[in-house]
Amino acid sequence: MTAENRPPVGDNQDKGRAVQEMFASIAPRYDLLNRVLSLGVDRGWRRVAAAEALAHSPRRVLDVATGTGDFAIELKERGPQAEVIGSDFVPQMLGIGREKARARHLNIRFEEGDALRLPYPDASFDAVTCAFGFRNFADYARGLSEMWRVLTPGGRLVLLEFPPPAPGLFGSVFRLYFQYVLPRIGALVSGNAGAYTYLPESVLAFPDPERLAQMMRATGFRTRYRPLTFGIAGMWVGDKR
Repeated sequence: MTAENRPPVGDNQDKGRAVQEMFASIAPRYDLLNRVLSLGVDRGWRRVAAAEALAHSPRRVLDVATGTGDFAIELKERGPQAEVIGSDFVPQMLGIGREKARARHLNIRFEEGDALRLPYPDASFDAVTCAFGFRNFADYARGLSEMWRVLTPGGRLVLLEFPPPAPGLFGSVFRLYFQYVLPRIGALVSGNAGAYTYLPESVLAFPDPERLAQMMRATGFRTRYRPLTFGIAGMWVGDKR
């Protein structure tokens, strides 16, 4: 994938097939790139988000857009009593997730599924999570509606994402890193310039934290937001009323 034919960014975009193809192409080096580009800080973010998702001792947890399964694995290691299912629409990523879970002797089901049409009955999970995949959805409102649908009453949604860089010096420095340094490192390691040009563009086009919180409230969630590492990442927690 070249920089010219990368997926469109933002909400209400017809980008499902392009996103699927992009992540299939970078799947083998996806985990390495995450570690390099975040300097390992993403592990701490997942620990914080997993604690929120497991706070009420859920019996069944669905990790949407699970990718190579890092967050599903975090959930299972911290909540071994819970049944954890990782869902994604990129088979190549799911295959890597299965291998990682098997190597850790973790019983996690990795299943192919579209986040906008989740293949699960209503009220079938006590917690739903999505780590760094929500901004790739073609329709944010529909994605939230689907996650609401499969949650049990009183269930919890935890979203972990990159909000647009905040105003100020740190935000300006991070914006420069995201737009100019990250794509070059990503292209060098993955060989895919388009994927790591898409990443900063998708973050800059993402709703600001309050706007996403409003979308969650409009869906019916009681919502709160927490910035992580000076706002580089953010966590939205929504409880189903």
